[in-house]
Amino acid sequence: MRNKLYLALTAVAAGLALTSCSKMGALSSDNFSVTPNPLETVGDQVPATINGRFPEKYMKKKATVKVTPVLKYSAGETASTPANFQGEKVVGNDQTIAYRVGGNYTMKANYQYAPEMLKSELYLQFEAKKGKKTYNVPEVKVADGIIATSTLVNQTIKSTVPAYAADAYQHIIKQKEEANIKFLIQQAKIRTSELKSVSVQKFIETLQEIKKDQKRKALDNIEVSAYASPDGGLNLNTKLAKNREDNTAAYVKKTMKNTGIEGNLNTKYTAEDWEGFQKLVAESNIQDKEVILRVLNMYQDPEEREAQIRNISAAFTELAKVILPELRRARISLNYDLIGRSDNEIMQQFKADAKELSIEELLYAATLTDKVAEKKEIFKKTTELYPNDYRAFNNLAVIAIQEGNYDAAQKNVEKALKINANAAEANVNAGLIALINNNKETAKNYLAKGSANEVANNVLGNLYLKEGNYAQAVKAFGNTKSNSAGLAQLLTKDYMTAASTLSSVTDADALTYYLKAVIAARTNNSSLAVENLKSAIKKDSSLAKYAANDLEFKKLAEDAAFKALTK
Repeated sequence: MRNKLYLALTAVAAGLALTSCSKMGALSSDNFSVTPNPLETVGDQVPATINGRFPEKYMKKKATVKVTPVLKYSAGETASTPANFQGEKVVGNDQTIAYRVGGNYTMKANYQYAPEMLKSELYLQFEAKKGKKTYNVPEVKVADGIIATSTLVNQTIKSTVPAYAADAYQHIIKQKEEANIKFLIQQAKIRTSELKSVSVQKFIETLQEIKKDQKRKALDNIEVSAYASPDGGLNLNTKLAKNREDNTAAYVKKTMKNTGIEGNLNTKYTAEDWEGFQKLVAESNIQDKEVILRVLNMYQDPEEREAQIRNISAAFTELAKVILPELRRARISLNYDLIGRSDNEIMQQFKADAKELSIEELLYAATLTDKVAEKKEIFKKTTELYPNDYRAFNNLAVIAIQEGNYDAAQKNVEKALKINANAAEANVNAGLIALINNNKETAKNYLAKGSANEVANNVLGNLYLKEGNYAQAVKAFGNTKSNSAGLAQLLTKDYMTAASTLSSVTDADALTYYLKAVIAARTNNSSLAVENLKSAIKKDSSLAKYAANDLEFKKLAEDAAFKALTK
């Protein structure tokens, strides 16, 4: 093909060279090659490379030729940057073409794509001069139309799921109340003074509250852990720890009985609490602290440990005053559940008086209905009752995006960001709105702030698509099953993966089927292409006209079924 083109260029131009110097004849499209042909969008741009050759004795020594690539379509025409060429005796900085041997040339063209350009033609227009005289060289059509599949991102992006700000509501919240009882050295009797301590009294009060409000609170279990300090013999400490366990368990049972509450009681004891000892020493400022910790690491035998520590006489005296008394203890752990409102209770309370609901309950309430109007009502009420929480504003923006009301979405996301400028969800949604409005740089700034949110990569993938970085888009989408992800894979010519992705899209829409039709057409499966086009047009009749002008389906132009769909 290249040789054929070269010969054609040579023959036509040679014929021109033989004509009178006062006249420059018409050129044929065979004089030029365009890559790609048909033209194809990359992101929202239409780049083209035009190759040609000036053959021998064509470019007169004092002649200049300006070549301008012009894209023509029904709404008008758009010119790209021209290329200028000059003969050997022309003084200038343009590419010089030798008269006798001629020369090859390459020129670039680029256009900002607009939808009306889909059905278009690329022409080269010439302005030839020799001295002060201008010659009319007829324009030449060099390429037909534009494949604009990449620009479908402007539609697929609208089905991107925005970033929802979740509630933190829990039906059941685990709670723990702890009390400590300290014992005198080598004693297991519970002193009255210990039962009056703040922690023990709080334990009793919590038990009483559970008994009083069994609808919202439920006892899980109570654990008793008794300890002896590691000084003294193992047998003595074992007996002490066991007695402290028994006495504390008896106290807890009595308290539960007096409160009128039943539940599981689990007990255990630790004869020598070396773990607690090491923790308290590490947290203290006692003398020879580091020496004691080294001893604990060097010796595993309890008696050897104690002997070595006692040898540090000054330190041991301080240990006996500060550390060891804290280890002669029993810990009571009261584990219970806070039971939140049921789904029905939350919705009933919202209708009765929403002010009684917490922010988490309100945000959770919106998840209990599939009706958009009800979700809006709940979020609007939430913004009134909790105006300093960004999440309801963000979620109103989510609904607006999904409805295509981008002005309302913008207003709500701005309110969310005013409350919390670092909110990942709000930044991602602001980036999505900016990208839908084709403000790519603004989108980048927002996405950088919202990168921690899981939706960010999907919006970023759409940004890469708009920029023409298809491989990066595929990477950003990962395993996402969406129209945009399928489009990215299609544009990297991974048709099998793209087809699989689009087949897995939840709630497939018209564009889902249209993209599947493009894949089928590119892989020469005409019947499947028509089948998917039929599904696409059924969901969106405007696609019939679009498909009729779409060069993706050029091979189907004479197909009867295709004609019937797109007429």
